Amino acid sequence: MGSKGKIMTNHKYYPQILVFLQFSIIGLMVLLSKGFSSSVLSISIFTIGLLFGVWALAYNQLGNFNIQPKLKQGSNLITTGIYKYIRHPMYASVIIIMFAFLVSTPILVEGILFIFLIGVLLLKAKKEESLWLIHDEAYEVYKKDSKLFIPFVL
Repeated sequence: MGSKGKIMTNHKYYPQILVFLQFSIIGLMVLLSKGFSSSVLSISIFTIGLLFGVWALAYNQLGNFNIQPKLKQGSNLITTGIYKYIRHPMYASVIIIMFAFLVSTPILVEGILFIFLIGVLLLKAKKEESLWLIHDEAYEVYKKDSKLFIPFVL
């Protein structure tokens, strides 16, 4: 990453910008969509995404959870439950849920927005991981033993 990119990721509003982009994209996708309940396939995909999110929340304390890609004071590294397999299950949950919306309304604009959403979530994950690597030396081992979004794959 060039020096300009590094400056941007260290900007104090970078986490808020990423969250704003994430929710803007999600909002646009929902507005353009027929809704996830338009087919059995999209309902099934939505349900899988929702279960991923619930599983992640079951292993994460509310005080430990942060929607912005920054660490809260006293954050603890979670490596059990779904976190044993993937480092960012909440982002995976969002991706799966929004894929259900894309499946229900497979139009080009929605596909482009979905790709941008994945990009924003990747940027959030990279930012969080850079902070964890500084905060907890165990994160390096955890990173080697788990995947980013998709268990056993990515």
